[in-house]
Amino acid sequence: MNLLEVRQLSKHFGGNAAVDQVSFVLNPGELLALIGPNGAGKSTTFNMVGGQLPASGGSVLLDGEELRGLSSRSIAHKGVGRTFQIAATFASLTVIENVQMALLSHHRRVFSFWRPAAGLYRDEAMQLLDLVSMQDQADRPCSELAYGDVKRVELAMSLAGKPRVLLMDEPTAGMAPAERRALVGLVKQLVMQHRLAVLFTEHSMDVVFSYADRVIVLARGKLIAEGSVEQIRQHPKVQEVYFGTGKTIQTDAVQEAVP
Repeated sequence: MNLLEVRQLSKHFGGNAAVDQVSFVLNPGELLALIGPNGAGKSTTFNMVGGQLPASGGSVLLDGEELRGLSSRSIAHKGVGRTFQIAATFASLTVIENVQMALLSHHRRVFSFWRPAAGLYRDEAMQLLDLVSMQDQADRPCSELAYGDVKRVELAMSLAGKPRVLLMDEPTAGMAPAERRALVGLVKQLVMQHRLAVLFTEHSMDVVFSYADRVIVLARGKLIAEGSVEQIRQHPKVQEVYFGTGKTIQTDAVQEAVP
């Protein structure tokens, strides 16, 4: 059985189908890229899987259990984590306090003024920061961090819920090329070492073609291609509707077509 299975997922706004019967699967230890031109339906699909947006039709199954109709919080507690295009951290808190807050939410703990949260889950928070190589900056305010490090903190926060599936929406948006490679390389390690299943949207083709295990491509709300990096690179429909024809762009390792 697939870990995550999306079946015939659809979203209609009035008479327009933003997502039209999209189906795909995601397995443990897999880094799956969801790509497509602007307006393809990537974010809508992502938000339906994570519960931020109700679907008009179809199913989202986690280990065979239906997630459609559940709140995003309920979905998170069932093992689906999420990061966002704009990092969701508290700038006024320290690095470790941000992770502790995520752990408090996961454990559904409530703290009071006479029982400070500062001592709760500190060891567990440090273990998570160690996973993302941020333990040496644990007591720094997030407001002082470089953006790439803020995204690492957000990743640690998303891991606080012990997700089996992690949804990452444009994880490298706003980052320099070296920061992009470092962050996605770290995610790839987590996928391989901890059998994490990751679905991510991404505009940077160097990231997609360097790190993804498989790629799915949307255009105008429909799934038009699915396969390995090499299959997607050679796919004529992808080149036609996503990249355009006859134009190329240099990435770190390969030449790719562009719109």
